[in-house]
Amino acid sequence: MSVQRNSRVLLLNATYEPLCFVSLNRAIVLVLKEKAEIIEQAGDLDFRRTVRAEKTVLPFPSVIRLVSYVRLPYRASIPLTRRTLLARDNHTCQYCGSSDRNLTLDHVLPRSRGGRTEWTNIVAACGPCNRKKGNKLTGEARMWPRTTPTRPAFSSIVLLGQARDNAIWQRYIRMNPAAA
Repeated sequence: MSVQRNSRVLLLNATYEPLCFVSLNRAIVLVLKEKAEIIEQAGDLDFRRTVRAEKTVLPFPSVIRLVSYVRLPYRASIPLTRRTLLARDNHTCQYCGSSDRNLTLDHVLPRSRGGRTEWTNIVAACGPCNRKKGNKLTGEARMWPRTTPTRPAFSSIVLLGQARDNAIWQRYIRMNPAAA
């Protein structure tokens, strides 16, 4: 893995809530000014993966955390769309765990039985699981979602799409399922 100068770094609030991605340069400045600390580094500490200054050697950060809490302004809730729901469920069937490209949306409590189209009642499901569950309740079908469907935090859903190929970033973004 080569770390490039234009690499991005995940910025966490003091409470470990994901805030945004910042450039490597911005991350280094925050660390040097002691406004942030390095939580995860990008690879092993060796000469090629360090930032060197006259009196300082720092590892390339992958995740940094602010030292003091930054209060965030109110953010509008994220709309429930196929794209945002699949991002929340990590493009994975919530019944069998497959990551089939042809995922559908399933109402946990079927609409025909009074279920509503809302974040807490819809999950991603592959075609076979959705057909198997059909119009049944989860207990009748003996199929339960792997995770409880919740309204995602705005920053989490936006950042999760950008962190799809980075297991370290996903770990910090996934650990904050707070409702918006």
